[in-house]
Amino acid sequence: MFRLNYFRFRKRKRSGKIAHDRLKILLVSDRAGCSPETMELIKNDILNVISKYVEIDKENCKIQIEKDKKPYLFANIPIKEVKV
Repeated sequence: MFRLNYFRFRKRKRSGKIAHDRLKILLVSDRAGCSPETMELIKNDILNVISKYVEIDKENCKIQIEKDKKPYLFANIPIKEVKV
């Protein structure tokens, strides 16, 4: 008899993954010299503007600000579909 496990197919972040993501935001914000709240606002603004034109995978987006001599922004945003 085949049993379908409903919970296996649900996509839900594990608490370890959530903690890891929060720690990454703290580290990036520290390196960039801005608060974690500011980093989160920047990320949300970027994603909102891009999502006006294309459908994006918000779960797998990675936006970072790093500082070498000058701060610079990295964004890896998977695009699902271009809106017409």
